Amino acid sequence: MSFLDHLEELRWLLVRSTAAICIMAFVTYFISDYLFDVIILGPTRPTFFTYRWFCDLSHQLGFADSICITELNFIIQNTEMEGQVNIFVWMCILAGFILSFPYILWELWKFISPALYEKERKNAKVFIFTSSLLFFLGVLFGYYVVIPMSVNFVATFSVSDVVINQFTLESYMGMVKTSVLASGLFFELPIIIYFLTKLGLVTPDFLRKYWKYAVIIILIIAAIVTPPDVVSQTIVAIPMLIIYEVSILISKIVYKNKNKQNV
Repeated sequence: MSFLDHLEELRWLLVRSTAAICIMAFVTYFISDYLFDVIILGPTRPTFFTYRWFCDLSHQLGFADSICITELNFIIQNTEMEGQVNIFVWMCILAGFILSFPYILWELWKFISPALYEKERKNAKVFIFTSSLLFFLGVLFGYYVVIPMSVNFVATFSVSDVVINQFTLESYMGMVKTSVLASGLFFELPIIIYFLTKLGLVTPDFLRKYWKYAVIIILIIAAIVTPPDVVSQTIVAIPMLIIYEVSILISKIVYKNKNKQNV
């Protein structure tokens, strides 16, 4: 196809993907009470699964109640006239994007598949399943680990007892969106590394060379989003380090196969 034909295909890809997101966002409207009260605002309550799990872990490790989270001293308030309406719409769109992610991947695969070999095109199901699984695992990681740790940190941090934490609804929802999407996309790192290695833009030696820098960055991120204790930081950092190691392994396999084909 010509360049303009490719642009036309890309345009329809975006149109169909946007339509899928809107449809799924409309579906979430019918479960909006559950979406907001139970899912989105769940980490603001001490009864949230992650907090209870940390408390059980604290007892099993013999730390008594040292890392138990029994209260979160803050309130969430709306300060904008149309604040709740805007938040409602955008959070439904976010939920629609997450639910329609496999379909978006399918559309993306159809767009790039003409540039692949026949054997690679046959791996469409594997690509979509693996990418979707990694994305959903990342979303769950962000929801059950990153968000609760972030909420607990900002709720317990205070420059003075005089200051009372009253967070705006927009700031809390922004943190939820960032944590969930960033974690979901970070878990896509093995897929991204696969294609970058295929294109020759990344090599296993490059990833291994900068491994120590990646570890430092991951540990800094874990330290920022978690309370100041080793257990919480480790729980956040280990999955991220595993993802990076898996990316290096995938890069090695792709690079080795690529060299065999060139021989």
